[in-house]
This record gives sequence, C-alpha cells and structure tokens, in this order.
Amino acid sequence: MPNRSQPPVINDIQTIRLPEPDLLYLDNGIPVYVTNLGTQEVIRMELVFFAGRTYEQKPLVARATSSLLREGTQRFTAAEIAEAMDYYGATLSLPFNLDTSSMVLYSLNKHFASTLPLISDMLTAPAFSDSDLEAYIKRNQRSLSVDLAKNDTFAYRLITEQIFGSKHPYGYNSNMKTYDALNTEDLKAHHQRLYNASNCLVFISGRVTKEVLRELNQALTGALKAGEKPEPRIPNPDGQPQSVFEHRPDTVQSAVRIGRRAFSRHHEDFYGLYVLNTILGGYFGSRLMTNIREEKGYTYNIYSMLETMRYDGSLLIGTEVSPEYVEPVLREIDLEMKRLQEAPVGEEELRMVRNFLSGNFLTMLDGPFNVSEVIRTLVLDGLPLQAFGDLVATVQNIEASTLQELAQKYLNKKEMWQIIVGP
Repeated sequence: MPNRSQPPVINDIQTIRLPEPDLLYLDNGIPVYVTNLGTQEVIRMELVFFAGRTYEQKPLVARATSSLLREGTQRFTAAEIAEAMDYYGATLSLPFNLDTSSMVLYSLNKHFASTLPLISDMLTAPAFSDSDLEAYIKRNQRSLSVDLAKNDTFAYRLITEQIFGSKHPYGYNSNMKTYDALNTEDLKAHHQRLYNASNCLVFISGRVTKEVLRELNQALTGALKAGEKPEPRIPNPDGQPQSVFEHRPDTVQSAVRIGRRAFSRHHEDFYGLYVLNTILGGYFGSRLMTNIREEKGYTYNIYSMLETMRYDGSLLIGTEVSPEYVEPVLREIDLEMKRLQEAPVGEEELRMVRNFLSGNFLTMLDGPFNVSEVIRTLVLDGLPLQAFGDLVATVQNIEASTLQELAQKYLNKKEMWQIIVGP
C-alpha cells in the first residue's frame, strides 16, 4: 500500500517534443500543415493570410476587411452564415493580428464538407456593403470611446506609438477620423490584393482523414487563385526614449508603462530574453510580483511581457496603482532591473522558472489543436520547427551568468520609454 502521509516525488520534466506535421500542397499551391492527432471526430482548420497592418495601404483597412468578411456575401447574409454554422454545430472566428488575418473553423468531421461552401463564398464574394461598413465604423467608434476612458488602454496605445512611431504599422493608433476615412473601395482593393492562393497558408488538425483533405482541396482550389505575394511596409523606428506624463484628472488610478524596442523571434538573444522576462515579471512568482505586490502591497497586478511580431518586438512592463504609489513603484521596478544586472539569478529561483516554463510548454502541446497553433506560430514567423526544441533547450540549460549579461544589455532604464497616465 502507498504511504499517503508522504507526498509524491516531483521530477523535473526531461523530454518535450513538438510533433512533426505533414506538409501537403493543394492543387492551387497552398501549403497545408496537417496535425493528424486525437481520437475525436473534430477538425480545426485555420486559413492564414499575410494581410495585416504590415501589408495594408491605408490605416485600419486590414482589420476592417477581416471583420467584414463574415458580414455577408453575394449569396448569403450574415444571419444565414451564422444560422448555418449553428445548424452544423460549427464555430467560425476571424482572428486578426498586426501581421496576419485568419479564418478559424471548428467542425465535426461529418459536417466539414457542408461548412466549406460558406468559407469559400466568404473568400470569393464578400459583400462589403456600405451599410455593413457604416455599422462597423459606428460600433468600433463607440468601443474606442469606452477604451480611451481607461488609463491602462490609453497608456498602452501611447507607449507602442512612442516605441515604433505614429506612422509605423506596429505603432499607429486608431481614432475617430481614421475610422471615418474608411470606404468599401478600400476594403475591396485590400481583399483583392491579398486574399489569394499565393498569400495563404492552411493549418488543419484533429482527425484529418483523406476525405477531409479531398474536401478541403476541392473547396479552396475553387475559391482561391494565384496572386502576388505582398511586400511588408516596415519603416525603421527612430524615436529616442523619453518620459511622458498624461494628466487625466477625472480618473482614479495611474497606469504605468515602461518599455523598449526588442526584436522578433529570429534574434539570437530572443530565447534568453524570454527566460529573463519570465524571471522579471512573466509569472505570478516573478520578482516584480513578489516585491511590488506581495511584499510592498503597492498594486494588485504587475507584469512584464515580450510582444513579438513577425518583423519586430517590444519588452513592456505594466501596472496600475494609486497616484501616491507611482514614484515608489518606479523605484522598485528600477531596483529589480538593477538586481538582475548586478547579481546572477540563484539556482533555486532558476530551477523554479525552468519548471514553470517547461510546464507551459507541455500545456502548449496538449492536444492536436494546441500543437497546430505552435506550428502555425513558427511557420508564420519564418522559423524552422526545430526552433521550438531550441527554445526548450535554452530554458533547460541557460546559465545564470548569461541571464545577467542579457539584463545588462536590455534592462537599462536610460534605453526605456516611461509612460504615466493618471490624475
């Protein structure tokens, strides 16, 4: 009988392996990454187009085009599309980020062929009506008004604009005028230029049978024709770090944002900075959280994060505090960055972070849909699949001296923007 008075032995995670997908090509040349795992008769299909901000020719056109794809086609209204998806027990979403626009479909295998005509029609014949665009503009302007009243949202918009610049696709901010400037001709031109077979990738996972692949090939080969691969618009950020205070007297808390320009996943220091960021403020037991929340009680939440895009990135620290704690919090943030620069991370803390990140990696590979999302991230960033193994190896083997060198290189206050928004 087991001795239940003794807890089980906790062992370090030794092996973390990303399953290799099958790479196929449709008749029109679209690459398809197939993760054929799982036991349930369910499919997740994601179509990705390089059609985000970095490829648009007018502000907000990329997001508006993506959003209005589901607002009706030449044959189906938005209500009919939604009703059909409900009838077949399917789910359709249109994720959008700064570099790409996607269509994600979850469907039972037996209804996959029935949902594909709707996807095909949305790709080939979106309505882009004036009335739908007008409703979209008004809806988003109302949402923007609400968001701008929040200091944390305002501060985030301000620091990304400061880091990348107001003309940069990663830095510009929407406003009422940019929404008003949209018209349906912009959307149609964006769609015609970028939603084509030459600019598309497909990631499909679950119980991917030969029949599923045959249906996919038939639907997308008819819907998407060859086109041009776009060139991104990436101006070089040239702003100098500075401190900005935005006075908002009718608010209660102050939003604090500190950050700097970083880099994409291709950079040689990315994996190491990924670990360093976790130690600084990337999980609940991080140094910023332990000091500023747990010990000092200045805030409920504080974090640091790496924002990584296809062509660039940033390192951001954020929190919301009462105005009287702004200066003490800034001092403690600076203190924690200096501690990482001046002394190596202790072995016990480093072991805890290694275990935390290894557990996250296992969660990222839990099930075919999650595996497919990891594969998608690597492929869209132009990285080999081995990059995931390289990240795991860095987490498991990085030395404290390396982390100290990275802190000296990237956690310098004079190289960071500081944004404070509040009363």
